Amino acid sequence: MSQSYPYAPSRAATGSAADRRARFIVRTYNHLFGAIVAFALIEFGLFASGIADVIAMTVLNGGQLLWFGVLAAFMIVGWLASRFAHTAESRPVQYAALGSYVFMQALIFVPLLYIANRFAPGAIQSAGLVTMVGFAALTGIAFWTRKDFSFLGSILRWAFICALLVIVAGMIFGFQLGVFFSVIMVGLAGASILYDTSNVIHHFPEDRYVGASLELFASVALMFWYVLRLFLAARD
Repeated sequence: MSQSYPYAPSRAATGSAADRRARFIVRTYNHLFGAIVAFALIEFGLFASGIADVIAMTVLNGGQLLWFGVLAAFMIVGWLASRFAHTAESRPVQYAALGSYVFMQALIFVPLLYIANRFAPGAIQSAGLVTMVGFAALTGIAFWTRKDFSFLGSILRWAFICALLVIVAGMIFGFQLGVFFSVIMVGLAGASILYDTSNVIHHFPEDRYVGASLELFASVALMFWYVLRLFLAARD
């Protein structure tokens, strides 16, 4: 028994849709590359000017309350940036959201990079290399298999909520999270990269490449943060 479908796309229409998706993917990864370069340039400027030293010493000497405030501010800015990047109709607003998020990431990384630069020479470069290799491998898996990893979304949300509660508890009660926690967070960052890459391939609207690049940048930054912490722990 034959079936009839209300709509069957022509080859030309399918090809056009594939071309649009390909352009979206290229734009997304170009913007991701731009965000990473901007992050590196901001860090270079902060350290070259000596501003990073002031920020690092202020945060490191400010106690847990100050660091908790910095974390809260970062979360608020990150949430707002992601929301505007995904919902704003104005392209400049989307770019402003991405730029503000990259800048906030650069600021929150300063104390960790300061410690690594001072007490573990070479750790930053090693962590950066491991992060790039990990990102490339996970991206390759997502593109090679074309598997839809959207099922990871709810798992990641609950996992990150639990991780945040553990981080806050560590700040309040003063216990160290340790190497095992960093390993878990690297794993979560990897799952997040798979999830974001899958969304880039299958789900993100094709006019939201700025928001898509923000999500990928956030996952890459998270992996870099905890890989660097592992390198610092290995030097202790």
